[in-house]
Amino acid sequence: MKKQQVILAGLAVSLMATSVMAETPVRVLTQILPTAMQYPNEAAAIEKLNDSEFTVQYNNYEGLGLSTADGLRLVSDNAFNIVSVQIGTAARDDAFFEGLDLIGVSPDMESLKTAVDSYRDVFDTRLRERFGATVLALWPFGPQVFYCNADISSVSDLKGLKIRSFTPSMSALLDSFGATPVTLNFGEVYPALQRGVADCGVTSPTSGNSGAWPEVTTHQLPLSVSGSVQGIFANLGWWESLTEEERTAISEAYSGLEEAQWELASTVNNDAISCNTGAENCTQHKPFDMTLVEVSDDDRAAVSSAAAAVVIPDWINRCEASYPGCTQVWNETVGAARGFTAEAPM
Repeated sequence: MKKQQVILAGLAVSLMATSVMAETPVRVLTQILPTAMQYPNEAAAIEKLNDSEFTVQYNNYEGLGLSTADGLRLVSDNAFNIVSVQIGTAARDDAFFEGLDLIGVSPDMESLKTAVDSYRDVFDTRLRERFGATVLALWPFGPQVFYCNADISSVSDLKGLKIRSFTPSMSALLDSFGATPVTLNFGEVYPALQRGVADCGVTSPTSGNSGAWPEVTTHQLPLSVSGSVQGIFANLGWWESLTEEERTAISEAYSGLEEAQWELASTVNNDAISCNTGAENCTQHKPFDMTLVEVSDDDRAAVSSAAAAVVIPDWINRCEASYPGCTQVWNETVGAARGFTAEAPM
């Protein structure tokens, strides 16, 4: 751990040093904390930008006291040139965006990648039209699973529990299970679990481990319900003001980041589960001693059924209200890619 801290501290100094010599300023807002497994990949992308003659002003939501729910507005207003946005949270401004990663539709990283690739172009078109921004990268934190401070043995035991939710479609799923959704940002979850405001939290295994959630929970149910896709968006007016060479350099930096984050999401979360539950094969994360709850075929079927019967119809109603015709768009992209068909409301 000390070695990693020294490396990251040295990288931070390097970023500041190269920024002094760079020319084109770029204001970046991120939600990634230095303690996160994803931070080194993002830091490498920022270093690459500095090496490409940019001066990167690298800021964090938490450090500035900003809410991730404001991400779309911050990039739309060009308060920051490049902004990291949690897609599920951003969907409160436009439901269409959540169609990328609806709860229960793409439960593993391979199927999620297929869904994201199918939706990327229509997503970018909508982002440009509604918020004056464009996509630089789309990547997941990893499978979103349950951390519970309750004795559970299956998804049916979630009934009656208060569970952290951070997207509208996740709330719809939890409602269908008889649970009570509690909307919380990531940083609010630890104290909520500690004080009993929430009985369970949903996040990726590696994020929960780095956030020390196993300190305040007892049972890990590694039932994946989504991937928590993140977007990195650029203000469109700022983007179009850059030279072609500058846009190419930024695109290359963030496409490299996207590839690295997908690889990370697909490889490290199993180790995080092992570490959370005290398994001997724990190597990359902090060890804890949670009880591992085996995921059954019935659990997976319950999530898939809820996605078709509750999550997708709920989302379609919200999406059509602000974007008439979104049902057809989704059916031709994610729906076709994942084998779901949505029906437009009558």
